[in-house]
Amino acid sequence: MTGHYHLVGIGGVGMSALAQVLIDVGARVSGSDRLLDAGDATETLRRLRGQGVTLHPQDGSGVTASTASIIVSSAIEKDNADLLRAQSLGIPVLHRAAALAQVVAGRHLIAITGTCGKSTVTAMAGWMLEQCGKDPLVVNGAAVVGWDEGGRVGSVRKGAGEWALIEADESDRSLLVFEPEHAVITNASADHFSMAETRDVFQRFRQRVRGTVIDGAAEDGTCSAEPEKLELDRWGSHFVLDGVPFVVPVPGRHNAFNAWHAARVACLTAVPVADLARALATFRGVERRLQIVGELRGAVVIDDYAHNPEKLAAAWSTLAGAFERVCAVWRPHGFGPLRNMMDAMVETFSRVCRPQDQLLILPVYDMGGTADRSVCSEHLVERLIAQKVPVHMVASLDDAEIILCAAAAPGVALVTFGARDPGLPRLARRLIGPL
Repeated sequence: MTGHYHLVGIGGVGMSALAQVLIDVGARVSGSDRLLDAGDATETLRRLRGQGVTLHPQDGSGVTASTASIIVSSAIEKDNADLLRAQSLGIPVLHRAAALAQVVAGRHLIAITGTCGKSTVTAMAGWMLEQCGKDPLVVNGAAVVGWDEGGRVGSVRKGAGEWALIEADESDRSLLVFEPEHAVITNASADHFSMAETRDVFQRFRQRVRGTVIDGAAEDGTCSAEPEKLELDRWGSHFVLDGVPFVVPVPGRHNAFNAWHAARVACLTAVPVADLARALATFRGVERRLQIVGELRGAVVIDDYAHNPEKLAAAWSTLAGAFERVCAVWRPHGFGPLRNMMDAMVETFSRVCRPQDQLLILPVYDMGGTADRSVCSEHLVERLIAQKVPVHMVASLDDAEIILCAAAAPGVALVTFGARDPGLPRLARRLIGPL
């Protein structure tokens, strides 16, 4: 892919990864983002600009007659100024997934999807193949520690090998663009769709895979569907695959399963299992996935992307097994998701929050547009209080920071949870800033 591509919403995790890939293949890239319009240049946007990406207001000015295509995600609304400008000029509009499919064409493709864990599985499998000399191209939905050197966006590994690994998104059904050689479906739960719709999407995806599907969604609930000799440590785990012991250097039962899925799909590239085990032991983690940021007065500060019930339950349960107390702030990442997950959120937080823990809930992250705002965080907080969950509504990140700082003590985990809002990881880093 050569020429000029303009990415609408370039600061998002998926679009910024695609921007990095396009830079790597020699395309000229520009983009726009609502965060820029609001005066917020994130670290990701700064990294892209440092590699020559031209950033524009989201007013159509970045789209010219010489633009080869504009690239959009499913989140871009029909009245977006960049989109309207492209249509007026007759410039092709390409969905992000379709553009990514063009980039990986000609390689052996492994696509990793599922409701939860797909970013970590993609990172682990890509890391193992990298360490074993396969030189894979990896396009992930989260930055991998160690892949951001040289000012790069760390969700992409530039590789010249025959294998490409991608995280395939089920939230907008764009995973159905790909026809992978092998695939992983980590699990399935009602997140963006009903359970029936979710199962249907993954079934349609299975039919597009030419080779093997490591199918955690189908395995769920079967007696053999877990790693052999699985043992959990305080901040890691162990299991055995094909007689070879694996050490998982990141915490939680969910990450043991992520590593198991990753190792099994990596085996399909003909790398010896023992080599994969040695590689996984060096894995350094994924940004915003139970990522230890630092300490504050003996408390451990952790940043995590968890935003749906399953991810929050897995993360909170892991933390509860490692810390005497969890004090966490969470922001719902959209009005629609909050509405759809309200009952499940009440059940989840009621189950995982201990009496000594503290949950702080922020207002819904509002990106504007035509969202139905008839539900809000206060509705969730009211229901949680009725269930005697130790929860408080906080109006802002600054208010949350005051409470988190006051809770800092040895044996405490101070946690920022949530997707989309760049202020959450910034808050985690502010907590350790004075040190």
